[in-house]
Amino acid sequence: MSDSLKQRIQNDMKSAMRAKEKQRLGAIRLITAAIKQREVDERISLDDAQVIAVLDKMLKQRRDSLAQYEKADRQDLAEQEAFEIKLIQEYLPQPLSEAELADLIEAAIKETGASSVKQLGKVMGHLKPKVQGRADMRALSASIKQRLS
Repeated sequence: MSDSLKQRIQNDMKSAMRAKEKQRLGAIRLITAAIKQREVDERISLDDAQVIAVLDKMLKQRRDSLAQYEKADRQDLAEQEAFEIKLIQEYLPQPLSEAELADLIEAAIKETGASSVKQLGKVMGHLKPKVQGRADMRALSASIKQRLS
């Protein structure tokens, strides 16, 4: 991939400015602010894997907020969160299919030698770098728990 993920986000921000897409521009600015914040806090320049981790965290926050807004019957806020979720997902790699996840879980259990739910952390630690941004960690954890019990 010649263009870094950060560069792609910057280019999309410029395009949104030119096209006067206020909602899209606002959401992209939130993404760039989150990336900048982490870079400043840790005094580093993020690579694609680290940018994906930031996006994954933002996605999780948006999903939680969306559920809260829907529960509170705040459709206006829920629509904004849904829009941001869709936008963030554009920058994440293709999600893994159920079959691919099942195969990865099986391989991780074999490689770590996990035999009980007590070793869930070990399996999750082994899988996280492979599935970051491509699978819902909560669902992944539940699948591993079910498999180990």
